[in-house]
Amino acid sequence: MEPNLEQQLKAQAEKIDAIYVSVEKTRKYFLVVMWVTIAMVVLPALGLLIAIPAFINSYMSQFDGLL
Repeated sequence: MEPNLEQQLKAQAEKIDAIYVSVEKTRKYFLVVMWVTIAMVVLPALGLLIAIPAFINSYMSQFDGLL
């Protein structure tokens, strides 16, 4: 093979490796963002599933003597 062609292939391989590293960092970043988003939406929703019935029960118990 020609030295120029080998040099170009080596340069392309280095660039592909750099792109791979960058893509992996971006993938990990998006994965963390996804988990944080799920935690910020799902955990409060689960908390509300527990808190709302307790609040309604406490609120309605105030009217037990009136009804």
